[in-house]
This record gives sequence, C-alpha cells and structure tokens, in this order.
Amino acid sequence: MSRTPTRYAAGLLGVALVTATLTAFTGLAQAQEAGQPPAKNWQAGLKRTDLVRRDLDVAGREVIQVRVDFDPGVVSPKHSHPGVEVAYVIDGTFEYQLEGQPAVTLKAGDSLYIPAGTAHVAKNVGQGKASELATYIVKKDTPLVVLEQ
Repeated sequence: MSRTPTRYAAGLLGVALVTATLTAFTGLAQAQEAGQPPAKNWQAGLKRTDLVRRDLDVAGREVIQVRVDFDPGVVSPKHSHPGVEVAYVIDGTFEYQLEGQPAVTLKAGDSLYIPAGTAHVAKNVGQGKASELATYIVKKDTPLVVLEQ
C-alpha cells in the first residue's frame, strides 16, 4: 500500500510531534529504589531514531519501528502504547517493569512482548549505553506514547 507524499509527510510530522511532546515534559519524577543513585534525566539521556512507519493490511493499523538509545542510568517515563510493542535489546542491559508483573532484566539479543495499553518503564541498568529496537503494531491516527502517572 503506497502513501501519497503529503500523507507520508503528515505521518512523519505526527512522529515528530510525539517525540517533541516527550522531550517537552520537565520535572517528571522517576521512582527510585532506596540506596540507588538518582536516575539520569530521561529528556537528555534518551534518543529515538524513527526507522519505519507503514500501513498494515489490517484496516486502521500501522507498524512503527524505532531505535531507542539510553545513556547509562536513564529511566523512561511510565507510559503505554495504543497497540502492542515488541522490544529487542540491541546492546546493553535493560530492566523492564510492566504494570502488574515482576521486573525483568534483558541483555543484548533478548526480546520482550508488551501487550497493548500496558503501562511500563524501561531502565538502562548497565554501565554503558543501551539500545533497543522497538516495533509497534498500533492504531493509526492516535498518539504513539501515552504518559502514565
């Protein structure tokens, strides 16, 4: 299924707006475990690189794929997505906390399925930069990221 240049540009603008919204939030508190140093500011230490955004053969659904790089100690804000996410760890070590489930630690080569609408947090628990490939199968024309409280 091909897109017109205008629709493709509008889709890219939507991804840019989601990214800008994430970086615009300031002062978002991150839960810290007792005795742990404070996490690094996620606005400065998290970088998203958009790779793919395409319509699916299923009406009202699209696939979005991004690379997310975390500096050491960076914790994402608690958030959810309007569809499923499959996170694949490219490099480093992450701790993922999905709402209602025990935390899981993944290293390079590991993957995690995150059900639609499940609030979650990702933290780089390694010594160096960590990177994940996030693939989303989501509802079209809805924000990709919903910040949770």
